[in-house]
Amino acid sequence: MTIAVEKVLYTAKATAHGGRDGKVASDDGKLDVVVAPPAEMGGTGNGTNPEQLFAAGYAACFQSALMVVARRERQDVTGSTVTAEVGIGAINGGAGYGLEVALVVSLPGIADRAVAEDLVAKAHQVCPYSNATRGNIAVDLKLA
Repeated sequence: MTIAVEKVLYTAKATAHGGRDGKVASDDGKLDVVVAPPAEMGGTGNGTNPEQLFAAGYAACFQSALMVVARRERQDVTGSTVTAEVGIGAINGGAGYGLEVALVVSLPGIADRAVAEDLVAKAHQVCPYSNATRGNIAVDLKLA
């Protein structure tokens, strides 16, 4: 199922030079980073990599969604954190590559585990990254 955006509120634009071993920069200059394959994939590791950038974006976006849901549910998520763990590996017998994600959510102010799980599940329905990846890659939701 394709999700159609009803009204675009913002468009980010970034350009890569050199693929996984080069540089990535946004059109406004706020992001300008060297990218390099991690040592685990045969690279130098002397830069960030697309998986780290994806993990950072997903973690920030998911936590924002969590805060929206918590506000709606009248729950306090002060001090919460979201850690995104993005794995990359071979798929289709080595014919290509795929991603998997684990989102580890810490909600120190929510004592009731059922309430915490409900907030995380609802945030997963709100988060644009979750909506973009749903049905495409495995996303494991975990409470820290």
